[in-house]
Amino acid sequence: MRKAKEIIGLPVIDLRSGKQLGTVKDLVMGGDWEAVSLLLETKTWFTAPRCIRWEDAYSIGEDAVTVDGGQAVTECSDSDEAIFLLEGRRKLSGLPVITVNGVQLGLTEDVYFPEELDKRIIGFELTDGFLSDITEGRKWLPLPGKAVMGEDCILVPVQCQLEVKPLTKQE
Repeated sequence: MRKAKEIIGLPVIDLRSGKQLGTVKDLVMGGDWEAVSLLLETKTWFTAPRCIRWEDAYSIGEDAVTVDGGQAVTECSDSDEAIFLLEGRRKLSGLPVITVNGVQLGLTEDVYFPEELDKRIIGFELTDGFLSDITEGRKWLPLPGKAVMGEDCILVPVQCQLEVKPLTKQE
């Protein structure tokens, strides 16, 4: 598994020229729990945001994101459905995960992808806060089939209470 936050801060390198095209600032996800694009840092205040569609990334490695040609970097479209990991109108980080019967499982700290270059989110890293992270550690929740991204929380089925597991160092 791979944490989404491990991708943030990586340089984006053009395979044809070896030039750095930018740095990943955030991940943009769609309502179907799949990554849509990588948002790049802007160089000046009044510049339109730039992004790379997930499909245009040649590879997302440990140390860099590679693309095949500078044309992979495009101007981002502003969509109300866009869900961001860290910033934006709708962001995942910090949202409570609540079962449909009203039990809060934790706050979303990160999301996980499969190790291969796949855009599907496969689970959430949950926190109960700084002190709880130190004493008990964070938790892992596999993405349930019926998770709903709301304005103020992520709603999950009741059985997710039984699926929350302590996060181990290997994950």
